[in-house]
Amino acid sequence: MKPDWLKVKIPSGENFAEVMKLIKDNDIHTICQEARCPNLAECFGKKTATFLILGDTCTRDCRYCNVKHGKPGTVDGKEYIKVAESVRALGLKYVVITSVTRDDLKDGGALTFIRTVKEIRKMSPGTKIELLTPDFREQIKNILNVSPDVFGHNIETVKRLFKTIRPKGDYIRSLVFLKQIKEYNPSQLTKSGLMIGLGETKEEIQKTLRELKLAKVDIITIGQYLQPREDLADVDRYYTPEEFAEFKAYAYDLGFKHVESGPLVRSSYHAEDALH
Repeated sequence: MKPDWLKVKIPSGENFAEVMKLIKDNDIHTICQEARCPNLAECFGKKTATFLILGDTCTRDCRYCNVKHGKPGTVDGKEYIKVAESVRALGLKYVVITSVTRDDLKDGGALTFIRTVKEIRKMSPGTKIELLTPDFREQIKNILNVSPDVFGHNIETVKRLFKTIRPKGDYIRSLVFLKQIKEYNPSQLTKSGLMIGLGETKEEIQKTLRELKLAKVDIITIGQYLQPREDLADVDRYYTPEEFAEFKAYAYDLGFKHVESGPLVRSSYHAEDALH
């Protein structure tokens, strides 16, 4: 049974209905829905959403993720326009763009990220843009050329659990990806996210935070893993709000510029607050 601090409200309200209708009408995806995010009601109610581009099917099979995996379809050539139109229609001042991992594409889908940023800036020039991308290291410079306000890539779990939880990923590759962003542009704000409750120790969490700081990551999110489906990884333990507060204090002591740490925190949760 989940502890009381993980209870969330049932989605409702005019803003929630408006966001849901717009997403359906424009045939676009959000990670909020695909990953069954516990904050969906709160974020949609505030007219905020994290758009999921490059389709809804991932080429990887991570043991924590509810997003479909398999062989993706062709990339929708007008997807970036649909997303930009949705941002304008909702009047968003801050938007997060993420994607499924597309190992089947030569550029990993980087061109769609770039087109989406450019189109949002054209339609909504005042909107701040955060990107949360896969680990396509060879595309870092191309992404930096469009100057996202925040450039993120999630580490997700500790090194010891990586091959079990993210079998097609690589812990060191993700760290190097984040480090190279800063090497190419020291002033670029970077961000990463960590899920806990998968069987790691507190010492491993602290070590991961130290290694992310060595990679010069500016913003970090720490949240409780919640099993979205029975065939995915089990929850090993539920950390208390007090423990999340300890991790937050530890991360700030390491020198992170902004830290979101709590049971329901996800990588895009209160994303605009970090920029402020």
